[in-house]
Amino acid sequence: MTDVAALTPMEVPTRAGRLIEHLPAAGIDALLVSHLPNIRYLTGFTGSAALLLVGRDGLTFVTDGRYSDQASEQLRAAAVDATVRVGRTNAEQRELLSGAVFGPTRLGMEAEHVSWARQREIASSWFEGADLVPTSGLVEALRELKDPGEVDRIEAAADIADAALSSVRRRLADRPRERDFAFELEVEMRRLGADGPSFETIVGSGPNGAKPHARPTDRVIAEGDLVVLDFGALVDGYHSDISRTICVGEPSATQLRMLDVVTASQAAGVGAVHEGAAAAEVDRVCRDVIGDAGWADAFVHGTGHGVGLDIHEAPRVGSSSDATLVAGQVVTVEPGVYLPEHGGVRVEDTMLVTADGARVLTKSPKHWTI
Repeated sequence: MTDVAALTPMEVPTRAGRLIEHLPAAGIDALLVSHLPNIRYLTGFTGSAALLLVGRDGLTFVTDGRYSDQASEQLRAAAVDATVRVGRTNAEQRELLSGAVFGPTRLGMEAEHVSWARQREIASSWFEGADLVPTSGLVEALRELKDPGEVDRIEAAADIADAALSSVRRRLADRPRERDFAFELEVEMRRLGADGPSFETIVGSGPNGAKPHARPTDRVIAEGDLVVLDFGALVDGYHSDISRTICVGEPSATQLRMLDVVTASQAAGVGAVHEGAAAAEVDRVCRDVIGDAGWADAFVHGTGHGVGLDIHEAPRVGSSSDATLVAGQVVTVEPGVYLPEHGGVRVEDTMLVTADGARVLTKSPKHWTI
């Protein structure tokens, strides 16, 4: 496992205060945080069950009996000042939270993360007299700008992914099954210190590589295959994301052109990333290179996304995105071309947006040979 203590400390104690400053503009007095990555961001808690009430009077953290010790320990280690309460049943948790809301209150709920049934339950019996208000992206907006500790963790995850690929890529010459190579890559990331893979590793060879999110199969990788690898490592809750495409043997003329065009497209996108750049413009410059090659219809997904506690988070880098990049965001650039008769090519890096450009965190070489 990665030595987390050696990484730059994160600025967890200041996050709830910054969120509270945004409550008036959202038209609420308090926010009930239910999305676990948001709770982790605000408190350092890593368990699987919790609710966090954030208000001007402070924080009330409620979990169940499994996490009574862990919650207290982790919030204390993160220097987060919160009232920690344990409710062993749903009814007990309801009472603990409702007792923390005083007087008429406009209470925000995370609209994207609360089911209709849960909203109805809370509205009818949890906070009597409170006016429930749907909110969107209040915590996620704070999460977009990474502090140095967060960047350190994402970079550590990127380094592990790079090292794992360097270690196992030669195995492709032995013509393994897709699923076996994916397993070896994930095991190597764990051996190098990752908590696990960021997501189910994609290994798509031959015609499977033309499916952008192909799941590894029993297909044996063959001579002449383009192999799309899309994977990442997880370190202390933070993800990395990288794609490389490798050719087993000599590529055909069309495959070589695919590799050259996508690599050029990705380089153009990386060059377009800087503070103040429109995310849609980054997408456009990538798309223009591929379109000029005659493959506009074969680039079937957006160019990138934010990375952090979630593998896909804001900002979105796509043609319809209205985001403007800001220094401190971590984003991917990952154009691709997918032709079923020839295979697929995708090249992706995770990078930190800076004032004068970007610092690329994934450093694996982009050459296509084994």
